[in-house]
Amino acid sequence: MSPDTTIRIPARLQTLAATAMLLEKLERLPRSASAGQYRALVGQVHRLLDDVDGDPALESLLNRLPALAELHENRHYAQAGLCRSPLDDAVQAERQARELIEKLNTPR
Repeated sequence: MSPDTTIRIPARLQTLAATAMLLEKLERLPRSASAGQYRALVGQVHRLLDDVDGDPALESLLNRLPALAELHENRHYAQAGLCRSPLDDAVQAERQARELIEKLNTPR
């Protein structure tokens, strides 16, 4: 038996949820849409997030839809950094970036 994955979504978030689920599908099947279609969908998600940003019910969607969570995090990067990314992943990414920068700055 699989765990119950049903969540209650307030009416004010249903359009965002449906659009974000389409984005999740495109993330898993990257060649299923053109670049223009993908950009249009991301733009639509951004506009929908504008309408609900700060809504306490948004958190449940962000916890279940990784592509939506990533977009939301990117929108607030200047204020909060990678606040939704696991710390270990963020630290590893920073280490790799430092190593690459050092390697590029080393004279040959």
